[in-house]
Amino acid sequence: MLTAEQKKELEATIQAFVGKPIGPPFVARDAVNEPMIRQWCDAMSDSNPVYLDPEMAAKTRHGGIVAPPTMLDAWTMQGWDMHVGYDEPQDEQQRLHKILTDAGYSGVLGTDTEQEFDRYLVPGDVVTAETIVEHISEEKATGAGVGYFITTKTTFTDQNGESVGWMNFRVLKFIPAQQPQAQSEASGAPEAYVPARIKPPMGHDNAWWWNEVADGRLCVQECQRCNALRHPPRPMCPECRSQEWAPKEISGRGTLHTYTVIHYPQFPGYEFPILAALVDLEEGVRIVSNVMDCKPDQLEIGMPLQAYIHEDDDGFKLPLFRPAN
Repeated sequence: MLTAEQKKELEATIQAFVGKPIGPPFVARDAVNEPMIRQWCDAMSDSNPVYLDPEMAAKTRHGGIVAPPTMLDAWTMQGWDMHVGYDEPQDEQQRLHKILTDAGYSGVLGTDTEQEFDRYLVPGDVVTAETIVEHISEEKATGAGVGYFITTKTTFTDQNGESVGWMNFRVLKFIPAQQPQAQSEASGAPEAYVPARIKPPMGHDNAWWWNEVADGRLCVQECQRCNALRHPPRPMCPECRSQEWAPKEISGRGTLHTYTVIHYPQFPGYEFPILAALVDLEEGVRIVSNVMDCKPDQLEIGMPLQAYIHEDDDGFKLPLFRPAN
């Protein structure tokens, strides 16, 4: 627990970051290109011809292939060096987070993002990203714990220095809330509190899906006009643009399309390593989940998987996968 004087000093230190760039502008390692656009659309199950079909795209007002606007920040994403962490900050954002972590604000939770796009990117464009710490809130009390909301703003420019869009990203850096300790029936001593996993955001478009999972069903959306299936949940059919849909329960059988093994950063409430997977469901859509009851070296692309509904200790349910055999 910080004293009032320490809290005042901490806030003065972190507020000094506001308005400063986290590092030099970062130029994308690759120009906008059709293979990356195609891979993005494959992962997102987006078949819009203006992104994929040169002949069809040439007949539109764009005059050719364009990149999905939501790919904007993907062009300048940087890899994570597994040998370097927040103990050795590589930029001002990491330094800010380490200052707060050392002061006891060890939790981090992404809360929301805002994006604005000035124009479509086209193959050959080279994107540059520059990020500043735009705002740090006063200390707030939240359900996760007491902490500070940190907002960074990234501006994106093209090879001519002209703006192509911007993105605000906000996280909560917090002291995890103290949970009441349960009493052991045998000894009467308090049991150690085990943090729960971070709950997913639930909004207008996806709350129904989590409600189905809570009732023990794994569903996808089925278009009521063309019967196309889609996932993750979204308001419009990518095939016919209809907004009429209904939930369709699926088998949960699928195969492993690709995966990544997550070792760091480690958060309370999770068992590491996490086997994060993109699964091809037999109904023809994909879902992102975790593979359980399996070691990393046992994963094989194409291996059969079966979904099941897992229930956390706090009652929260989510779909996971395990090897089908």
